[in-house]
Amino acid sequence: MALEVTLLTVFFAALITALTTGLGAIPLAFSKNIGKKWLSIGAATASGLMLAASHGLIEEGMRKDQWLTAAGILIGLVLVYWAFRWIDQKGGPDVSELNEADAKKALLIVGVMTAHSFAEGIGVGVSYGGGEELGIFITAAIAVHNIPEGLAISLILVPRGISVIKASGWSIFSSLPQPLLAIPAFLFVSIFKPFLPIGLGLAAGAMIWMIFAELLPDASKELEPATIGLIVVFAFLCMTLFQISIQ
Repeated sequence: MALEVTLLTVFFAALITALTTGLGAIPLAFSKNIGKKWLSIGAATASGLMLAASHGLIEEGMRKDQWLTAAGILIGLVLVYWAFRWIDQKGGPDVSELNEADAKKALLIVGVMTAHSFAEGIGVGVSYGGGEELGIFITAAIAVHNIPEGLAISLILVPRGISVIKASGWSIFSSLPQPLLAIPAFLFVSIFKPFLPIGLGLAAGAMIWMIFAELLPDASKELEPATIGLIVVFAFLCMTLFQISIQ
C-alpha cells in the first residue's frame, strides 16, 4: 500500500473515532424538562463514567511504564488546577445559553476531555505503526469507547441549557486532537511511543480532579450521599463492563 494511502487511512480512522464521540449526546435528545435535580444526576453519572475511564487509562499506562504514568497523573493534576485558577481569574467564556459559572464548568469539562483525546490520538497512530490489523482493532475500540465519553460531556452541557446538537458538536470538538496527532504518531512511532504513558496518566489525573472538584459537589446539591454513591458506582460498573466487552 502506498504511503499516502496509509496516511489517509490513519487520518480517517482517527477522524471516525472523533466523530463517534458526538453520538454520546443522542440519549439526551429524548429528555424533556431537565431541572435542577437532573443537573445533579447528570453530574453523578458523568463522575462514574469518567472515573471508570480514568481507571482504564491508568491501567493501560501502568502496563507500559509505571513511573511515566505516575508522572503524567501529576502533570495532569497540576495543569487542570492551573487551568481552573486561570479561568476563575479571567472569567468564563461568553456563551449565550449559559451563565458565567456554568460556562466555566463547560469549558473545563471540554478542556479536560480534549486533553484525554491527545493520548487517544497518539494511541491510534502508534497502533497503526504496529500493522494495519492492530490499527483497525485499536481504532474500533477507541471509537466505541468515545461514545460514553461524549455522553459524559453532554450530561454536563445539556442540563445547563446547551442544545443536544451543540453538545454533540462540543463532544466531537473535544476529540479533534485524535486525527491531528494520529498522523505524526504514525510517522514517528519511536518518538511518540514513550510519551503515551505520560499522556494516559495526564488525562486520568485531569479527569479525576474534575470528578472530585467539580462534578461530585454539583451532584451533592440535589442528591443525598447514598444516592450519589449508587449512581456513581452503577455508572462506573456500566462503563467498566463496556470497556471489557470491547477488548
